[in-house]
Formats: sequence, C-alpha cells, structure tokens
Amino acid sequence: MRYLPLTETDREDMLARIGVSDIDALFSDVPAGKLLKGPVDLPRAKGELEVERILGKMAGKNVAASSVPFFVGAGAYKHHVPATVDHLIQRSEFLTSYTPYQPEIAQGTLQYLFEFQTQVAALTGMEVANASMYDGSTGTAEAVLMAHRVTRRRKAVLSGGLHPHYTAVVQTLSEMASDDVVALPPDVSASEDILSRIDDSVSCVVVQSPDVFGNLRDLKPIAEKAHAHGALLIAVFTEVVSLGAVTPPGAQDADIVVGEGQSIGNALNFGGPYVGLFAAKSKYIRQMPGRLCGETVDAQGQRGFVLTLSTREQHIRRDKATSNICTNSGLCVLAFTIHMTLLGQAGLARLAEVNHANAVKLADMLAGVTGVSVLNESFFNEFTVKLKKPAAEVVEVLAAKGILAGVPVSRLLPAAGLDDLLIIASTEVNTDEDRAALVAALVEVL
Repeated sequence: MRYLPLTETDREDMLARIGVSDIDALFSDVPAGKLLKGPVDLPRAKGELEVERILGKMAGKNVAASSVPFFVGAGAYKHHVPATVDHLIQRSEFLTSYTPYQPEIAQGTLQYLFEFQTQVAALTGMEVANASMYDGSTGTAEAVLMAHRVTRRRKAVLSGGLHPHYTAVVQTLSEMASDDVVALPPDVSASEDILSRIDDSVSCVVVQSPDVFGNLRDLKPIAEKAHAHGALLIAVFTEVVSLGAVTPPGAQDADIVVGEGQSIGNALNFGGPYVGLFAAKSKYIRQMPGRLCGETVDAQGQRGFVLTLSTREQHIRRDKATSNICTNSGLCVLAFTIHMTLLGQAGLARLAEVNHANAVKLADMLAGVTGVSVLNESFFNEFTVKLKKPAAEVVEVLAAKGILAGVPVSRLLPAAGLDDLLIIASTEVNTDEDRAALVAALVEVL
C-alpha cells in the first residue's frame, strides 16, 4: 500500500467537504511568487547507499565554523560550549522526553524549566519568564501579539535596527491578522527618530540592543515615551551573552523582553534548533504565550514543581489560548540551563568581558586598514564596517582563502543599497592569530 492511498474520488470528496475547488486553493495565503512552478529537480528515487553518497558529497562542501578563522554573527554566534553540556543532555531521560501532558509526574522536566525561567528573568532584569519559545524571531512576533492583547491596539512600530529576519516574521504574522506594522528603514548608525513614531494608536515599540548592526541603544527614553502614550516597549536581543555586560532591558523599564538564547549551551548547527527567551513584567503574566512552571510544596511539605500557567491551545480551548506554540525547545532549554549553571554570574560576566575585549581589538586593527571604516560608536562583540568594495564579493574571496569574514548586509537587506557594509562578530573563540589573518586578508583583497 502506498503511503498516501487516496483515489481521485477520495480527493474530490475531501475538497468538496471543506468547500474548495482544488488543492491549490489550500495554499491561497502563500504569495504566488513563493510557490514552485513544478516538482523539485531531484531524482524520483534512489537507493539508501546512493543517497548517503550524494548527501555526503554535498555536506563535504560545507566549511565547519571551528576549522577556519570565523567572524560570522548577525543573530547566530560561535561560542565555546563545555563538553559537559552535550554529555548531560544526551541522557535518555532528557534526550527522548517530550512535552509532559501529565506535567506534575515529570518533576525533573519541571524543575529544569523552573531553573531556566529563573535564569532568564535574572539575565533580562524582568519579573517573570516563560518556559521558552521556538527562537528569537518567533518570540518577537509573539511579543507583538501579546502587546496587542494588553493594549487592545493593533499597531506595532519596529526599529530599523531590528534584525531583518525578526522584522519579516513579525510582518508575516501581522499580515495574517490584519494588524498594522510600521517598519522603519535600516538604521546603521542608531540615529533614527523612533520617538516621533509613537502616538496613542501604537500598541508597542520593538527595539533591539545590541542591534543588528552592533549598536548599543538606550531604551529608557523610548520606554518613557511609549508609556506616556499607553504603549509597551518590547526589547529584543540576538546575543544573550551581551546581558553579562550591558544594562539589562528590565532596568531600562522594558515591558517585554525577548531574544535568542543560542549563544549559551547551543552550538551552531546549520540554522537550528535554537531557543527563544521571553520575559515580561509580572502584571502581564496572563497574556504571556507558552508555558510557565512554578514552585510549590506537596502534601508532605516536600518541595515540588507544577505547571502554573499553560495558555497554549493544546492545553485549553483554542479561543482562550494566547499562542499556538505547540511545544517548547526543551532540549535546547536544558543545554542553556546547564551551560548557564556552569558559568554562574561571575563566569558570564567574565565571558562577556572577553567577548567585548576581543571585538575591540579587532575593530582597532581593522580601523587601520585602508579601505575599511568602522561605523559603530558603541558595540558589544559585533560591529559593522564599510568597505571600498562590495562586501559580498569580499566575503567570497576571503572564504576561498579559508577565512569566514562576516555577514554582508546585502544578504540580510538585499534591496537597501548597503552593499558595501559587512557585519563582523568576534567572540571568545577568536584568537590573535585569527584576527591577524582576517586583517592581512582584507589588506590583500582591498
């Protein structure tokens, strides 16, 4: 029997029952330009050994981040992850567990989720955090929807320093809900007048710090203006290690804080899986998406953990749910929690200090290269440079020399006319030799 044993009559009956004329009508919400015109250009069938050989040959074209000087960031960062992390998360009770539908039975799972929430709240300077989102981008979109529920308004203002992928995800969800999104133009120098865009119609203002170009932003004036008009400030980050050095968003009066936790415990892995961090002021707790674990005592007075809130549609009626998130990034959460526990507060601060020092060293070296201009006045471990040649071309030449130099802005914003800009990250894994190799290669290419 075939995997999909449907006859044409079966298909016609199903389509008639749901009230559409053909299969294509089921995809009417997908923009026409995003749909393929025909089948993917792949062989219809191959044997297992043949598939292994083909995929192995394709995989061999990749350059592993640990094999060359690596300065790529822009939302996904290479950090050292202690071997302890991978060793512990591969224990079968962690590796194979899924969302607990009888949650109080899974005390181990609830405990590490509770510890994770505590760590995220402390890192962000917020009062309460949930048990994770899929990643930073979807978490940001969920934060916007949450702000709409709180304020009963449907308009979001997005900073030009917000990562373009995060902006795109917010726009996608907002378009489906017919919400209004004002996305400001790319703001390389962190000089945008976002305050003038805030009025009584705005639900929330979304600002990233450090932003996609590396700039650190003062959130306090934005929070003050937003609150004066009854709007919320959503603070976003893509590099969680920065919270070991910069003033946390909670201390700058952010209402919701959301970001990517990949840097702690989760190595680069061809785009995921990652883990979204989500925290808020406690007065908004019932509007938070996802799940929230709490601490209690049982009938014998023993410490225990419970699923305190679960506002997702798998646990309650769909029309009462705050989110359609189906599960959390459980294993990535555990990796984050183990690594964060190993670091501790002092260790995180030291890690952040080393990251910043390495980036400052590199920026100083690049500032002395003819044809390179460092654009940032402030940054953590990532900054933007302007080159006298198209950045994408320079990156390709340097990649051929065995150096992954960064992310061309044109890859993130192809229509913005910023082809000469390159985003460079330098974390604790970069050595003096790595930095020297990048500088020497740029001197040669430019």
